[in-house]
Amino acid sequence: MTAPAEPWTRRAPVDLPGPEGDNSIAREPLWYAYGTGDDAPEPPPWTWAATPPPDSHVPPPPPRPPGPATPLPPGTTDRLSALPYPWLPSPGPASPQALAHALTATFAPLRREPENPYNEHRSYASPRCLFPVHAFVGDGRDWRLLEPARHTLTGPGTSSPGRIALTGRYTAIPLAYQWFRGSLVAIETGMVLRALSLGLELFGLPATLTPPTEGGPGLLRELGVEHTWEWSLPWLVDVDRPHPSVHRPAEPEPPVPEGDPSLGHVVDVNRGALRGAGQQSTRGYRRVGAISHTQPAPVTTAVPPALPDSPHTPTWSDLLWHRHSGRMPRGLHGMDSAKCHTPLPARALTTALAWLGVPPPHPLLAEAFDAVTVTAVVQHIDGHTPGVHHVHHGTADLRRRDPTAPAGLEANYGYGLTPVNGCGIANAPLTVFFSVRPRELFARLGPAGWSAAQHACGWAVHGLCLAAAAEGLFARPVRAFKEIQTKEVLGLGEDETIVLSAVAGVPRETGGAVLDLRT
Repeated sequence: MTAPAEPWTRRAPVDLPGPEGDNSIAREPLWYAYGTGDDAPEPPPWTWAATPPPDSHVPPPPPRPPGPATPLPPGTTDRLSALPYPWLPSPGPASPQALAHALTATFAPLRREPENPYNEHRSYASPRCLFPVHAFVGDGRDWRLLEPARHTLTGPGTSSPGRIALTGRYTAIPLAYQWFRGSLVAIETGMVLRALSLGLELFGLPATLTPPTEGGPGLLRELGVEHTWEWSLPWLVDVDRPHPSVHRPAEPEPPVPEGDPSLGHVVDVNRGALRGAGQQSTRGYRRVGAISHTQPAPVTTAVPPALPDSPHTPTWSDLLWHRHSGRMPRGLHGMDSAKCHTPLPARALTTALAWLGVPPPHPLLAEAFDAVTVTAVVQHIDGHTPGVHHVHHGTADLRRRDPTAPAGLEANYGYGLTPVNGCGIANAPLTVFFSVRPRELFARLGPAGWSAAQHACGWAVHGLCLAAAAEGLFARPVRAFKEIQTKEVLGLGEDETIVLSAVAGVPRETGGAVLDLRT
């Protein structure tokens, strides 16, 4: 996955302290500007704008189109319970309800945890359980909104839907996250792409994937969203058969209303990824001509080959049910990881490496994935030296023996152990970091590389979450590490930024109820 160093992309190391020291979220707009060629980026003026506290945020209602609400068929869990993990169904004609079952397997709520401050829980992780990425289902002309909590498709019906549009709503995330709303939507889009790819595989549905195009704002209007600037440009998944492409001319969008300047910047980044495809940038980065930003490509497998059976998740239904991000008792926040008094078997890491090694399905995402460096801090796993490892092509190579590295990570985590918050990083057997060099990323892919790398990291982290479930572990995607000090623990370069990380730990028994919502 690591990009080879190219001499024309390297610059002197850059110091990007940001307005809040080494807070990784505050540094993101500076890293983006650095990637485009700015050697001395300044924090945007909206950085210091007062924002409401995140807990006061009320997500907007779903963009429900007019029309009937068609229930999704029951029986998805029964079918997944009949599929042994990790085996996939043999190729063959799909059932008429296969797409509906794949959508249910991907998006529908699985459980509710009354003691958890955040609910509902699906097969993939989402920040604060907000699920900003929505799916619209149609035939390319009429579109219906998938409403997972209601188990319905809402809107003007079509007898044979075969196209899915995935788009993220920035305003579903608290304003206090500012620029990071764009990153969270991009990361979750990658998670959803892998979850949907798996759902389609489990129900025998081939598909193709098409990246956003300049006609994306027009497609958003077709989907029926009221304010296109609230939404990311859609990715399209065509199921079973190709759909004819529709030319939507690029049209100016209405500006983001005053009062949310960081959102205007987020939207500019999302739309700007499409500018200048295949051309040399005035900022000096080059574009990879062999990579198409608009052409469809087959949705390849989400599942690594030759996985071992799992004693924890004998069926695919069990795997999805057991995926979680770490539970705390009595409504407390955070996560806790029990200390491994007995080392975990080597297969715990082998399974994680296998899931991490599956590339995302589109050439754009695969190229971005190749530019990502994956670093793992390992302890308490049989056959593996405690310390910092470099992950590459399904192997973990020791970079530095360091039994203190997990404690160093916990010391630099933004939500440490308190009376109301759990933090089990020091005990976690595996913590994985995904990083990029922005200047090299833009040299490879131009502005499209920024979001593409976030999609690719989301894809990889969802695989890690499923690997953890198969081994009886939890996996929690996080972005709260202090970047400068964490990079010192990991040995990352000064011109390298952390895109995403995930903590995999041994769950403690909380004794709390877990309510089964599966259908």
